[in-house]
Amino acid sequence: MTADLFAPLELRETTIPNRVMVSPMCQYSCEDRDGLATDWHLVHLGSRASGGAGVVMTEATAVEARGRISPEDLGIWSDAHADALAPVAEFVKSQGSVPAIQLAHAGRKASKSRPWDGSEPLQPDEGGWETIAPSREPWPYESGATETAAMTQDDIEDVIDSFRTAAEHADEAGFDIAEVHAAHGYLLHEFLSPVTNHRTDDYGGDFEGRSRLVREVTAAVREVWPDDKPVFVRISATDWLPERNSWTVEDSIRLTDDLAAAGADLIDVSAGGNDPDPQIPSRGPGYQLPYADRITRERESDIAVGAVGGISSPVQADALVRNGRADMAIVGREHLRDPYFSLHAADTLDRSEQIEPPIQYQRGF
Repeated sequence: MTADLFAPLELRETTIPNRVMVSPMCQYSCEDRDGLATDWHLVHLGSRASGGAGVVMTEATAVEARGRISPEDLGIWSDAHADALAPVAEFVKSQGSVPAIQLAHAGRKASKSRPWDGSEPLQPDEGGWETIAPSREPWPYESGATETAAMTQDDIEDVIDSFRTAAEHADEAGFDIAEVHAAHGYLLHEFLSPVTNHRTDDYGGDFEGRSRLVREVTAAVREVWPDDKPVFVRISATDWLPERNSWTVEDSIRLTDDLAAAGADLIDVSAGGNDPDPQIPSRGPGYQLPYADRITRERESDIAVGAVGGISSPVQADALVRNGRADMAIVGREHLRDPYFSLHAADTLDRSEQIEPPIQYQRGF
């Protein structure tokens, strides 16, 4: 039987009530630059759970302090961070949604001001820090790039340990899905792409070397993550740099099956982010969905596939799942415009019997 947008999805022993996921979206709203969740995060994520999404995922949540994009990003590198996020996970779960967390390290794209403050590189006297990357080249800002250090073997081992420890904290906080962020030009994507990885050791060179870190991080997270809970990995299917030696969809198809072998249960397919001037073929509705569609058709493993990028209507999201192009519709900006996207989608698609609003809101539906 063909699944639709409101069919449950079983991953390990976790039941996701429908195929809508709130995409990770940075809020840059931690106070005191300490990475601790605030009331903003509780209300922001909690309202999307009340709105009926099957999975509600945090923003990119840094596994160590220098892995934050900005000083105002969420963190999950200590017990205090887990304690601050626990009420978020608890409330999301109370609304019938599955609480998820994206574990992230920004690499050379770290140490920036917030977007509404210009997204400029921060110097040490402004609260910035030295960034790390597979190779020494900093993110190519027009000016003022912060110092970037090429990672040593010790740095690599520290990063793997940071992801492992962050996953343990996330489990303690009550999250049911952990996602490894390996997309959008952040640290793990930097290792994957020959555009940013010029290493000559075991973590560079050919596909096997460049993909080693993301495979080891995924395995480390899987090692400590409960067996009944799924692990997701977000990738950029392509660098959108066809005229350069770059990461391609063919690489992503191969990586998908490698990540399944490392313990991943769903591949979250995005694109780009590794260069400030990508050659994007189109920015129309669903412009990234063909990548997820191709991975779905050409993967050899049975790993689930999530599609993200320009999903803005219920009919579009339902067709994506119903036609077998992906197992999950991952909705970002539309959830900023409409926290109740899933409830409105059920009404539009005449599926209201498959999803209920909170009892406090039922007279509005």
